[in-house]
Amino acid sequence: MFWAGVFDQMAQEDYVVIDNFLKEELVAQVMDYFHQQEEKDVFQKAAIGSAGNELVINEVRGDYTYWLDQQRDLELAELFAAFDEVKSWINRLCFLSLSDYEFHLAHYPKGSFYKRHLDQFSERNNRMISMIIYLNKGWKNGDGGELRIYPENAEAMNVEPLFNRCVLFRSDTLEHEVLTAHTDRRSVTGWMLYQPSIIAAIRP
Repeated sequence: MFWAGVFDQMAQEDYVVIDNFLKEELVAQVMDYFHQQEEKDVFQKAAIGSAGNELVINEVRGDYTYWLDQQRDLELAELFAAFDEVKSWINRLCFLSLSDYEFHLAHYPKGSFYKRHLDQFSERNNRMISMIIYLNKGWKNGDGGELRIYPENAEAMNVEPLFNRCVLFRSDTLEHEVLTAHTDRRSVTGWMLYQPSIIAAIRP
């Protein structure tokens, strides 16, 4: 079973990389929607910290985000269905009882980065699994924006942000960073949640 192998690897190493994750038609649709939102200028400078404690610190992260809403972003219904499928398989195979998720479109302009961090907050610890789907068509060595991960019992390694590559990892244990992007870096990024997010309009 495909998903059994995926989550066996994540259980052993705290992360897993899946190439050619979305169907070709769907990833093209997501890219089109991403560019549409950029043209509308709706992306906001990303902050760090949980609700009520958000700070924009350029020395820590430099990306821009557009938070997805299933009720508003109807054009991405098939993408939300893919999120639901992942959540269902995690619950079935990892026994985590996930009940929700939150995702955003992320744009790292040239020169931006995100320093080493964990995705789970001490004051809000319901993020269980981090998930990234890269939208960088034609990415090549030297473009930057790699995901550098720091496994507990292994040396740090870089994951190249290749087009339609998905990365899943433990939000509470795997420290990671985004290396400096030398060209625009785009992705769909989010988290599978243990309980519904209490965040409404602004999320970290």
